[in-house]
Amino acid sequence: MLNFSLWALLPPIYSVCTAAGLWVVIKTFNVRIANISFPPFSFLSIAGNFPPASCIFSEVMNFAGFVGFIIAVLRYLQLKNKIDKHWLNVGSLVCFSIGCFGMTIVGNIQLFTEERVHNAGTVMVFGLGTLFCWVQSYITVRVNLRNEGRKAAIARFLLSGFITLCIILYFSLMSLRLHMHASRCQWVLVMFFLIFISTFAIEFRHSSFWMVCRDTPGYPFHPSATCEGPRSQLNEL
Repeated sequence: MLNFSLWALLPPIYSVCTAAGLWVVIKTFNVRIANISFPPFSFLSIAGNFPPASCIFSEVMNFAGFVGFIIAVLRYLQLKNKIDKHWLNVGSLVCFSIGCFGMTIVGNIQLFTEERVHNAGTVMVFGLGTLFCWVQSYITVRVNLRNEGRKAAIARFLLSGFITLCIILYFSLMSLRLHMHASRCQWVLVMFFLIFISTFAIEFRHSSFWMVCRDTPGYPFHPSATCEGPRSQLNEL
C-alpha cells in the first residue's frame, strides 16, 4: 500500500520529459548545422527555427504548456480552501496559465518569422513564470501544509532567486554580445524553472484529485450536505 499519492510523480515526470525534449531539439539542430557555417550558440529559439528540430520544438513546447497548465490547476485546487488570501491563489493560477500559453507561442511561432510575437511569448514564459515562482514561494510559507511549508519554501525562495539572477545575467551577457555564455545562462534558467515545478511533488504527495461525472445537471452535491462535505469534495475535483 502506497503511503503517498501518485499525483506526486506528475511534476518531476513533467520536468524530466520537458528537459529531455529540449535536449533532443538541440541535438537535432546541432546535427543539421554540422556541415554548414552557422554559429551553434544553441539558443532554444534559434534551434526551433529549422526543421526537423523546429517540429520537435513545437511538440515539446505544446506538451510543456498543456501539462504545466494542469499542474497549475491542481496546485490551485490544493490551496483553494487552505489560504486566507484567495486572490494570491487566483493570481498565481492566472500568471502561470498565461505563461503556459506563452510556451505554445514560443514553440509554434518561429523567431526568424515573427520576432515580435515570438519575443512576446518569451516574456510571458519567463516574466510571468518568475512572478509565479515568487508568489508560490510566499504561499508555501503562509499555508505551511503539513508543517512542511517552511522547509519547502527555503528551497523555492532560493530557486526563485537563482531564476531572477539568471534572467538579469542573460540580458547582461546579451548586451555585451557574449552569445555563447548567454545561451548557457538560458539553459541554466530553464533548468531552474523545471526544478521549481518538480518541487510541487512535496505537497502533491498528500493530495488526491478526482473528476466526477453525473447524469443529472446542476450542482453535483445534494443541498442538504454539510458545508464541510461539499467543500472537501470540491477540493478533489
